[in-house]
Amino acid sequence: MKTYPIAAPSFGESELENLREAMQSGWISSQGKFIPEFEKMFAHYCGVEHGVATSNGTTALHLALVALGISGEDEVIIPALTFIATANAVKYTGATPILVDAHSYYWGLDPGGIEAKITPNTKAIIPVHLYGHPCDMDSIFEIANKYNLAIVEDAAEAHGAEYKGRKVGSFGHISCFSFYGNKIITTGEGGMCVTSDVRLAERMRILRDHGMNPNKKYWHDSIGFNYRMTNMQAGVGVAQASKLNEFVTKKREIAKWYKEELTDLKEQGYIELHPQMSWAASVYWMYSIILKKDIKIEREELQSLLLKKGIESRPFFYPVHQLPPYKQKGSYPIADYCH
Repeated sequence: MKTYPIAAPSFGESELENLREAMQSGWISSQGKFIPEFEKMFAHYCGVEHGVATSNGTTALHLALVALGISGEDEVIIPALTFIATANAVKYTGATPILVDAHSYYWGLDPGGIEAKITPNTKAIIPVHLYGHPCDMDSIFEIANKYNLAIVEDAAEAHGAEYKGRKVGSFGHISCFSFYGNKIITTGEGGMCVTSDVRLAERMRILRDHGMNPNKKYWHDSIGFNYRMTNMQAGVGVAQASKLNEFVTKKREIAKWYKEELTDLKEQGYIELHPQMSWAASVYWMYSIILKKDIKIEREELQSLLLKKGIESRPFFYPVHQLPPYKQKGSYPIADYCH
């Protein structure tokens, strides 16, 4: 029986060639030509000046928050519906993640719920472009500017997505991507922070390398981290990034097929299809649907039936407020509904 995995990397000769070159050069760890090449290539794709490659998407988020000075008693606003890494990265700094419900139309952070959660301790907002659909960045920026808050885009799932014709990753003071094996482009593990602020870029490069002074070898001015990407990973990343537009086009084509084939079920009131707002160009990282009560089948039962046909599927993320480390009072009806 043919199987259809939830995600699979797409590799070719260029990835193997770059990997071979990195290995033969002897530069297999955190130095070598592919790292700056990948950083420059991906930052340019996003429409910003600087890329700082990291060991994964979670360390990219943590690195960004530390570079912005988030710590201690600070609070950071995040969506209630997101992968737990968004909340964890905030906790790593000692700060507190403050949850805002999902938007009822496109499932991302609802700008209408942000202002009520702002306190004197609020320092940043992390909009997550959930499942490849951009957030409403104009509305979020209006609030951030009003309260002098930093924006860290969590674009881990949204390589190539656009908000009003502009690539996600180009809005935040720092924006963070993941190159995990199921992402639109992959380096196996890996991530990247992108920014047009040279001071933030320089700060992140120091912090990701144990806080080492770039002009004085093995002199550490601050406590840093080992968040570096390897040259071998970056070689794969360079090859993958050259195909990114092709991958995005294919994702959108597949989404079109799903929409065409599932529209009847939507019109009968059984399901909600993956959203696409007029101001957004989604990349449909994971084409997602919501089962309506009228369909009279449980999600797990449907997943089991699909698997018997060789089709893998998975549930939405658990909302953060339902998870033991972050269990809290509060009303997040859209996040709960989506799960």
